[in-house]
Amino acid sequence: MMQRRLAPIVKVLGIVITVFGISMLLPLVVSLFIQDNAQTSYDESVAITVGTGLLLWLLTLRDRSELKYRDGFLLVVLIWTILPLFAALPLLIYLPGLSFTDAYFETVSGLTTTGATTLSGLDALAPSINLWRTQMHLIGGMGVIVLVTAILPLLGVGGRQMFKAESPTPMKDEKLTPRMAETAKGLWAVYLLITLACFGAYWLAGMTWIDALTHAFSVMGLGGFSSHDASLGYFHSVTLEVITMVFALIAGINFSTHFMVLRQLSLRPYRFDPEVRWFLIVVLGSCLALALFLWLKGVYLDFPTALRYASFNTISIATTLGLATYDYNLWPYFAGLWMLLLSSFSSSAGSTGGGIKMMRAILLYKQVRREIAKLLHPKAEIPVKMGAAVVPNKIMYAVLAFFFIYVAAIVILSLLLSASGLDVFSSFTAIVATINNTGPGLGQVGPATTYAVLTDFQTWVCIFSMLLGRLELFTLLVVLTPHFWRK
Repeated sequence: MMQRRLAPIVKVLGIVITVFGISMLLPLVVSLFIQDNAQTSYDESVAITVGTGLLLWLLTLRDRSELKYRDGFLLVVLIWTILPLFAALPLLIYLPGLSFTDAYFETVSGLTTTGATTLSGLDALAPSINLWRTQMHLIGGMGVIVLVTAILPLLGVGGRQMFKAESPTPMKDEKLTPRMAETAKGLWAVYLLITLACFGAYWLAGMTWIDALTHAFSVMGLGGFSSHDASLGYFHSVTLEVITMVFALIAGINFSTHFMVLRQLSLRPYRFDPEVRWFLIVVLGSCLALALFLWLKGVYLDFPTALRYASFNTISIATTLGLATYDYNLWPYFAGLWMLLLSSFSSSAGSTGGGIKMMRAILLYKQVRREIAKLLHPKAEIPVKMGAAVVPNKIMYAVLAFFFIYVAAIVILSLLLSASGLDVFSSFTAIVATINNTGPGLGQVGPATTYAVLTDFQTWVCIFSMLLGRLELFTLLVVLTPHFWRK
């Protein structure tokens, strides 16, 4: 009975692994083109990944059962935990001294678009290896499930169950087009179109084509991997920093809104999206406030310089991109902590960013206002509205539950890291940075260092934190409950 239940899950998992293996052909072609001596890594990785995927698919080929709603959760968790195993193959083959724990951390970080790294000496790595690292951001940013649903309509009902289980909560009931596959294709078309524009902007601004492609993948996925140890600070270019900020802000907005803008050829959808206004006010307002703070504190001698560094790093961390132009670990701790706080909620639902999303933050704020108003007017019926629509109480309860689990997870995982020997400040910021899929934290895991300073146990705690954040808490936690496995 269990085998029959798992058959449709294994079948779709095989298809996803096969498609993922085929995606490795891009860095393979680049490696062959530039002759960076990494071809063998991809030859073996593609063969193992595609071979495994086809085998799983063939073993369940005769099964005609469809995915049930519950199966979607298990499948999504399996995909996000198993794909990093195959993604790690090029790294393990190319870097034979790399431990499995560090390789798995790197690929989980890539696919969850966290951008935290255990690698150093990035400038000396084969360019195609750095491209593969950021290509994982591109794939993970829009979601592996959305990609597969876009190109394999044969998934039918199963595709919808996976999409609903994998997508951020506020998007679950959004239908941009009548069919699931058409929705996924539309989102990916917009995603790739903006990625191409980002690549072109970088290339025209002076980056080499391989650096432009690598950083475009990183920025649009809001991941933060770079091909240089100094991150974007390697280039010392105001033009490149402005391009990065613009596209990071674009990636931090709901791609459903971008889709509607392009389909209607009008900017009106931005005006009517309640998240866009708050997202821009909070992030850009914080850029000005932190620039003023750093200037008054004497960190920078003039305001324009303070504005340059504060704006780039604030936008980067707030959107959960994670690229850096300066070691802000050297700034007063208030600045770094404020930026990490922004990463917790700034990005819009349906964007490639992490955190609890601006939608939930707005609803939490309005719920607090409602509770205060009810203290003054106990008998009043005060609805919570998002735009012109009244938000049902069941959604408010779900948001409150999500926020409680989010805070509890940060506290528990921070205590675990602290109990294992990491200092409290580094423990807290490492968990905030990983559960929000931001990347660099503060202290020992700041932007000028890597997560290689962590022990294996601490690394696995951060891996769990990244997966928990990327799967929006409930998707992963529901699979870990005994009730899920009962008939």
